[in-house]
Amino acid sequence: MTPDTATTSNTPLITVAAEPFEFSFRLDRAALVIIDMQRDFIEPGGFGETLGNNVALLSAIVPACQRMLAAWRQAGGAVVHTREAHRADLSDCPPAKRNRGKPSLRIGDVGPMGRILVAGEPGNQIIPELAPLPGELVIDKPGKGAFYATPLQAWLSEHGMQHLLFMGVTTEVCVQTSMREANDRGFDALLLTDCTESYFPEFKAATVAMVHAQGGIVGWTAPSVAVLQALRVPTP
Repeated sequence: MTPDTATTSNTPLITVAAEPFEFSFRLDRAALVIIDMQRDFIEPGGFGETLGNNVALLSAIVPACQRMLAAWRQAGGAVVHTREAHRADLSDCPPAKRNRGKPSLRIGDVGPMGRILVAGEPGNQIIPELAPLPGELVIDKPGKGAFYATPLQAWLSEHGMQHLLFMGVTTEVCVQTSMREANDRGFDALLLTDCTESYFPEFKAATVAMVHAQGGIVGWTAPSVAVLQALRVPTP
């Protein structure tokens, strides 16, 4: 089942105040996609910090992400988590990716939380505050996008999903790449602006503007409070 062949749902239409115009979806045809909220990117000592970044910028969105995730679960919506992760032998990590730049530690090297961006290592796990529940899909992706070399598209099609709500990190890299992949595959996507962040605030601002530019060329953007209000969840 693909987005344009999914059967009509009888569940109520939920409408969110968004840019560039309202974003509407049915809960049983929508998934919350949480991109790479991993210890390696969010916590001190992880890969993000070895690149010289201030990880506090990313950890600041955790409370908003927690509120959104809790409300979505309470409403009964589908949840997808992704992790940027490579096999232990790095056979799915091209040399061009591993050797780029001048980090103090490279993908596969041993850091304070185990081998950097290697599946199964402590640093590669999703932060405890957003830990997946049994039954929620967890995707290990070797690239920036959530669709590349993963079963995500097949799972979304199998479950009749048409709309995706994105949050996670970083805005301009893995989140934006995944949204563009989703757009090319026929999914409508909403970026939750206070539930995503970059190590470079100006990059986040530019990405948000690009996403909803030209009538939503990539998708929609809105703060999570707009979704909470549409779901009729009390907001702080």
